[in-house]
Parts: sequence; structure tokens; C-alpha cells
Amino acid sequence: MSKVDTFLRDYVAPMFRRPKKLQVAALCHRESKRGKEVLLVTSRGTGRWIIPKGWPINGLASAEAAAQEAWEEAGVENGRADSTSIGSYSYDKVMNSGLPVPVETLVYSVEVDNLANDFPEAGQRERKWATPEEAAELVDEPELKSILSVIGD
Repeated sequence: MSKVDTFLRDYVAPMFRRPKKLQVAALCHRESKRGKEVLLVTSRGTGRWIIPKGWPINGLASAEAAAQEAWEEAGVENGRADSTSIGSYSYDKVMNSGLPVPVETLVYSVEVDNLANDFPEAGQRERKWATPEEAAELVDEPELKSILSVIGD
């Protein structure tokens, strides 16, 4: 690599990188005959498997915002969210403009007793219960795979 390339990579490029944006996510779970299961939903854009997530909501603590996303995206009724994040993962969110934006996503554990069939994004997403090991195979983000692997132990 030339000195110019090194200079551009190490000094110039970082000046143009945007700071990471913050999202909150709900790792929804329940106990079943199969043991612990987690709830996955499909993304609206690509249809890939994810956990419910979204931007922070004014007036709500991060855990409360994660529980709100679980309701809107997966129909989790009265989910009980832990107030402390169980981890985080990063990914690039492609915005409507087509530009990727780096995002840091704080993950909150949400215990689920009941799922509604009628919820705000019911017609826009699929949902699926999976063991943590199965879920880790279905999601794309390596750091989220790690979180799922840990809770499966």
C-alpha cells in the first residue's frame, strides 16, 4: 500500500465517517416444551430474519422503547423488558436515500406471555419462534448471533 493510500485510509477517511446512530431492540423470549425460544420477525425491506428494533422514542426509556417495538413489529402484548441491555450489535442500515448509516443497536430482554394477531405491522412482517441456536443461524449480524448463542446456553 502506498503512503498516499495509507494517509487517505488512516487520516482522511475517518473525518468523513458519520458517528453511529442508536437503535433499541427487543430479544423476545418464552419457555416452551422445546425449552427457551426467541421470537424473530422479517424485515420489511429485505424479508431477512431480525429481532424487533427501532429508533429511541422520546419520553420512553430504552427498554420501554424496545418493548414498544416488540408490540408494533411482532404483536408482543405487555412484554416485560429488563431495564438493562443484555448486549449490542452493529450493522449498516440502508436509508431511503440508499446511503448506509452505521447503527449501534442495544438489545433488551423481553419476556413474552402473549402474542396478538392484530398489531400495527401484522400485514408487513412474518414472525417465527425458534430456539436460540436456530435463531442464530437465521440472523445475519455476527454480534447478534453471539448474543443468541450466549442466551441459549
